[in-house]
Order: sequence, then C-alpha cells, then structure tokens
Amino acid sequence: MIELQAASLQYDGVSILDSVKLHVAEGEFVSLLGPSGCGKSSLLRLVAGLSSPSGGDVLVAGASAEQFRQEQSGTTLVFQEPRLLPWRNVRRNVALPLELSGVPAEQQQELTTASLDLVGLRREDQGKYPRMLSGGMRMRVALARALVTEPNVLLLDEPFAALDDLLRQQLNEELLRIWRERSPTALFVTHNISEAIFLSQRIVVMSSQPGRIKTEIEIPFDYPREATLRATPEFGTLVGVVGQTLRS
Repeated sequence: MIELQAASLQYDGVSILDSVKLHVAEGEFVSLLGPSGCGKSSLLRLVAGLSSPSGGDVLVAGASAEQFRQEQSGTTLVFQEPRLLPWRNVRRNVALPLELSGVPAEQQQELTTASLDLVGLRREDQGKYPRMLSGGMRMRVALARALVTEPNVLLLDEPFAALDDLLRQQLNEELLRIWRERSPTALFVTHNISEAIFLSQRIVVMSSQPGRIKTEIEIPFDYPREATLRATPEFGTLVGVVGQTLRS
C-alpha cells in the first residue's frame, strides 16, 4: 500500500531524508522510531501527499502520494495536537471532512454518528465545544474526524504524546480495537518504545538526520493484545532490545 523508493527530502538545501526505502503492506500497522529531528514527521507528510520528495518516489496504492490523496481521499493524518476548530462542537468538527467533500447532509449525520461511536464518545458529549473537553476526549474527537471518511491509509504523528501514561495506554488499546475493526494501513510515529511495541506488527528504526532506515524489527506478539502484555518478561526483553538498537 505504501512504498518509498529511495525517497529523499531537502528543505532550503538541508537534507532531511536520504534515500529512504520502505514498504508497508495493505492493512499492516508499522511504527517509526528514531531520534528527534530524524525526519519521521517529514516522512509522514510525504506519504500524506502534503510534501513532494526531492528525489526518488513515494507511492500509495501504486499512485503518487499526492495523486492518491487528491483523487481518492484515501489518506488521513492525525497530528500530535487535536487541531479542533473552537467554534464548532464535537459533531461539527468530526463532520468537517464530509462537508468539504460535498457529502449529502443525511449521510454526514450517519457517518459522523458511526465514527463517534467507534471512538467511544458518549452522545451527551457530542454537542460540547473543544474547550469543554479533556485532553483525552479531544484526541478521541480528532481520531473520529480522521476516521469519518473511512480512509485506507491512517497516518498518526505522535497523537498521544501529550497525555498521561495511563490515558495513553488506554487510547493505545482503543486504537488497536479500531484498527482491527476497520483494517486501514497504519503508519505511526512515536518516541515511546513500549507504545510502538504494543501497537505494531513491525517497528522501523531511523537514524539521525538526514533520516535513513537503520533497521526493522518484527513484533512477535499475536493480536488481540491485552493490557497485561506490557507486564510480561517477553515484552520487557523486547523493550530492552529496541532501546539498545536506538542507542547504538
């Protein structure tokens, strides 16, 4: 579904990504780990079709990433900040992509309700404005907005980084449930090793700027993954292995 063919990226003559080769299969969940500034978020923008590579190719479902985004609306990007519009309530924030795509009003209502139910937002909260919501609830709204168009490719740029650890773990479990239900191809950026292991089928470790693929690590745990997995010796051992790979 996602293919980077020796993709490079430069800004103002500075090399951000250098000859990145990456393949993500349809329906796969892959996490990107690496030091700050190695180009993880820039790589997501290339896949989202929001930036163009300086060299090489970035393909999504066989088309250029930009073409795929424009013609199929099949890619959505979730940022670290929810980026909700403060003058719109929850339902109208979630419905925004449908409005912009010209979806009929009745269908908008159906899809919005389904997406909000998917992320577990109660009906009594759906008329509230962003300022009235907790950080976790705002992120659920951002996820619902990303999922409302039923995208084929879901890109997530550290969406839970600002949350406390317990809430972060809970939303990790919710994200896995949603991914298993909808089966999008997911590319997830994080600095949290445990989070990457718990969510992913495969971790891609990147080197310092200019970003390159350093190695890939297959995650051996089967789905569904329960919260108790984090307390197992096997999980702890893998955390140590991935951490050592990053440090080296």
